[in-house]
Order: sequence, then C-alpha cells, then structure tokens
Amino acid sequence: MSAEPNITPLLVATGLSKSYGRRMACEDVSLSIREGEVLAIVGESGSGKSTLLNLLAGRLDADSGQVHYRMRDGVTRDMGTLTEAERRVLMRTDWGFVHQDAAQGLRMNVSAGGNIGERLMAIGNRHYGDIRATAAHWLTRVEINADRIDDKPTAYSGGMRQRLQIARNLVTAPRLVFMDEPTGGLDVSVQARLLDLIRGLAADLGLAVILVTHDLAVARLLSHRIMVMKGGHVIETGLTDRVLDDPQAAYTQLLVSSVLAA
Repeated sequence: MSAEPNITPLLVATGLSKSYGRRMACEDVSLSIREGEVLAIVGESGSGKSTLLNLLAGRLDADSGQVHYRMRDGVTRDMGTLTEAERRVLMRTDWGFVHQDAAQGLRMNVSAGGNIGERLMAIGNRHYGDIRATAAHWLTRVEINADRIDDKPTAYSGGMRQRLQIARNLVTAPRLVFMDEPTGGLDVSVQARLLDLIRGLAADLGLAVILVTHDLAVARLLSHRIMVMKGGHVIETGLTDRVLDDPQAAYTQLLVSSVLAA
C-alpha cells in the first residue's frame, strides 16, 4: 500500500506501561502514526498487543507513559489532560474502534440505520431524512444493500455485522481508527472480502489505522508498518514488507517461519 502521511504525527505514544499484579502486559512502548498510515501490531496471544491498543485508545489507564493526539484545530493534546466530556466527543467524532466481536461495537436491538444514525445524532445531527439518507449511503459503501436499513444486526451474518460496525465508526469521518482483530472468527472467504473493504476505505478516506492482529497475512495486506510484540515488549518494528521478508529478531523469524510451515 502507498501512503502520503502528514509530516506531523497524528498520535504519539511514549513509554506506555501497564501491569496486572506481577504480570507486565505492556512495558515502555513508544510509537507514532501519521494520517493515511496503517500500523499493524502483531504477536501471539498474551503478547500485549490488545493491551497496547486499549491504552492508545484510552480504554485502559496506563501505569506510566503518555499519549498525545493532534486535534482537528492543529493543537496537540496530552490525552491524560482531557476532560471526560472532551474524551467522549473525540471518541464519537475523530476516533473509531472496531471490535473483533461486532456485538461489542453495535446495539444489537437497534436497526442498522439506527446504529449508524446514533453516531450522527451524537455530534448534533437532528434531521431524520438526512440521517437516514446518510445511513443508507454508508450501508451501500460497506456492501450492504440499503433495503436492509431497518433490519437489526441480529438478522445479519457475522461478516455483515462487522461491515455495519465499520460503517457506524466511519460515518463521522474520523481520522484515526483502532481495530482489534477485525477479521477474527470469520470464514476465510468472508475475511478476504472484509479485508479488501477495509483496505479500500482506509486508502480512500486517508485514515490512520492502528490494527491488532495475530495473522501476518492480514498485517501484510493492510499495513504500511508493523510492530512485533512479545511479553509486553516491542521486539521489532519497521516497514511491513521489510520485517516480514527479512526479519531480524529471532522471535520474528520464528513467527514468519511458523506461517510458512503451516
């Protein structure tokens, strides 16, 4: 994938650490991401990648370290100093979060149109006709027939639910989207279709995406850069093709070779 990121990073994290008792889930991790860039965080289960994602997204409080974000007005803010109201607005407008289990990111007993429209209403949209038209547009954009707008997610397949969750997140034109194993648990054919959709939307919209995945093939297809984690530490980082084609760390070599042997 080619990217034309802004020179100034959109998000910068420094020295993030998080422990659970004696277990260090994430230790002294630093990273940055620019607009239009996709960063994949990979590693085995328990490597700390999901903890790191939740620290970056403000869903967990770090024991130490900071996350700075460049707002739409160009001012870079320390996320730790935002009020709860400012954080809520950010998460409803400029940020998105796509869960592995779409049920965590959707209101399952609300219609598809309502799920998308709810986020629009959260930023002040009140015209029913406009909200419904925008919801229908986004359903089509994520390859769901607009005549399913009044159906609830409970009537959708797993792949459709995930695409609906993506539409719900992208309707407010965020600049940064966090994705936690977005294709996990889906059939291979459904995964391929969803990956193509994510890749196309990220490129078309110039999104910054921080993606957690255990699947190196997903990382290769979607990301510009990759960060390999083990035991809460970053083992290796760099351009995705370079890291996967010529891994330097022994652990990364083991990860890559295990995929090739499968």
